[in-house]
Amino acid sequence: MGSGDEVRAGYESPFVTRWAGREMVHKWSAVNKFRTWRRLWIALAEAQQELGLDVSDEQLDELRAHRDDVDFEAAERLEREMRHDVMAHVHAYGEQCPKARPIIHLGATSAFVGDNADLILMREGLRLLRGPLGGACRNLAAFAREHRAVPCLAYTHFQAAQLTTVGKRACLWLRDLLDALEAIERAADEMPFRGAKGTTGTQASYLALFDGDGEKVKRLDALVAEKMGFTRVLPVTGQTYPRVLDYEVLTTLGRLGAACHKMAGDIRLLAGLKEIEEPFGARQVGS
Repeated sequence: MGSGDEVRAGYESPFVTRWAGREMVHKWSAVNKFRTWRRLWIALAEAQQELGLDVSDEQLDELRAHRDDVDFEAAERLEREMRHDVMAHVHAYGEQCPKARPIIHLGATSAFVGDNADLILMREGLRLLRGPLGGACRNLAAFAREHRAVPCLAYTHFQAAQLTTVGKRACLWLRDLLDALEAIERAADEMPFRGAKGTTGTQASYLALFDGDGEKVKRLDALVAEKMGFTRVLPVTGQTYPRVLDYEVLTTLGRLGAACHKMAGDIRLLAGLKEIEEPFGARQVGS
């Protein structure tokens, strides 16, 4: 097989190859995930320096210089030895930044990068939806205005009922999409940050680093969140952020899915009645 055949020999999800936008695919890519880990390590080191720990400007400059050039080969080699993904990337980063090696991941646990990165990516992913969804709402609103007085038959239980208009029918779809857009914006804006909570959420490691100064521990949590663009920080966690946050994101996306399903279902039924026809390209084959 040629190199192209070898690349295609593994499973590829059609949700990625056919339906996902380029920005969203990049957002959830391995390279962006591990660059986000490095952004978190830099934010932690910056905050620790600001609060008086022995972190030098030279060490921070070294971390920043190698923030984006993730050495995947080194990380994979180290993970085979260590059997730990986060530690493999800590050491791979350390190999690139020998002066900063002692202060990478200082006082942190795996969830500091793993869970905080997931919250960052979920928030950024939700925000990526706002543009195309807002555009769809604008287009649908324009369609509704244009056809607001065009009469058509309405249905109940898919039985002929009373007259309505094409614009009114489109407004039903638009209302659902607008509600979904508002829910997505709210979920993104209210997404909390796990923060710097230590191994089990007690912040004991940071308390030790700051010689028992609890106020500095609290400030560290807030500073790291601020550097990563969050205004809300979870006040209490265990090792991980509460998984109910995943449920909240999924239900928000489910709301959008339900709105799209409603609109698509209506269009399919109306197409069956020859009231609506889908666009058809000059060289298109099939439906």
